[in-house]
Amino acid sequence: MKSSDILVVGCGMYGITAALALRQRGFSVAVIDPGPVPHPLAASTDVSKVVRMEYGADLQYTRMADRAIDGFEIWNAEFDEELYVNTGVLMMGRSPMRPGDYLYESYEMLRADGHLLDRLDGDEVRRRFGAWSTGAYVDGFYNPRGGYAQSGRIVAALAAKARRIGVVIHPGQTAADFVREQGRIVAVRTREGMTFAAGHTLVAAGAWTHHLLLPELQRILVATGHPVFHLKPADPALFTSPHFVTFTADVAHTGWYGFPLLREGVVKIANHGVGRTLDAERDERVVDENDLAQLAAMLAETFPALLEAEIVYTRRCLYSDTPDGHFWIDRHPQRPGLTVAAGDSGHAFKFAPVLGPLIADVVEGKANEWAAKFRWRALSTRSVSEEAARHQPGASQPN
Repeated sequence: MKSSDILVVGCGMYGITAALALRQRGFSVAVIDPGPVPHPLAASTDVSKVVRMEYGADLQYTRMADRAIDGFEIWNAEFDEELYVNTGVLMMGRSPMRPGDYLYESYEMLRADGHLLDRLDGDEVRRRFGAWSTGAYVDGFYNPRGGYAQSGRIVAALAAKARRIGVVIHPGQTAADFVREQGRIVAVRTREGMTFAAGHTLVAAGAWTHHLLLPELQRILVATGHPVFHLKPADPALFTSPHFVTFTADVAHTGWYGFPLLREGVVKIANHGVGRTLDAERDERVVDENDLAQLAAMLAETFPALLEAEIVYTRRCLYSDTPDGHFWIDRHPQRPGLTVAAGDSGHAFKFAPVLGPLIADVVEGKANEWAAKFRWRALSTRSVSEEAARHQPGASQPN
């Protein structure tokens, strides 16, 4: 039996940032994960995640993102690598911004909080960012603070740091069930036959979390898969920052967002929308002909220079969705010795530098200015997501 003060189940973004924060506070920390790390099927892998401050009228998320960008820049200096790339973020819409819209409320919130933005009409966006050549997008703005995080590389760098400072990471160990003594969680058994004892257990298993916590989270956390495409442009210079930057394309109405040319030589475009309900254990994460048709329609309207680009890679990024779109980070109310950090809802990675300390505060029972939003709460499956950027015309469709 392996023993530690804190056992973390899952070595994705939630798990590894929390493990680091807890170790830096003096706890002995062990992490188990099916592995390898970064796990190729985890939401926190792939090559990039958007780092944006635009959250409509939600001041907390706006300020959390602002603080997180400071943290990403600290990581860049610490690891001597541009793991976070500040391209700025272009937010465009197909109709004029007006009160109540995601873009308008984001614009007004950021300006009220002291940020300088460039308001752009259709002519100006075509002049500054030539790939936006169709004239379909008529209003929006450019925020020079924001960009993207090289997500898989960040998880790998954080895991290496965790090992250096004494966090023990056990890849090849898949949590199966909990060991209780007098009602308290005291250990986790794995499918591989090991038992890991701990003073406190943190479950940060992403889309696998609700498989461990039945029945209480089975109807609250739902795994949904969202299409991701890597395209190889014929003219890379057209899609290279600063001529092409991290963007959203009327995202609240279409779900589309993407990135400039990445180090892999591809333009990544993905959809932050309804998705498809999946089972993390058994379902393939593949795109289909309908996804490809929707991508082609988006490119024709937005970036015609990519219409003939080779699609070199596709996947479905797996979200762990909550009904209200907010994260699920709290001590379990009926299982002493257990904390849950899950429910990324497709927008958590950008907060990585601040979520680790937040989760650590929750594990320790310390006050945190942001934790109340993510507490254990009563939700209905009919609840509506409050994440303003998410395109959600209806419920997820079973696969």
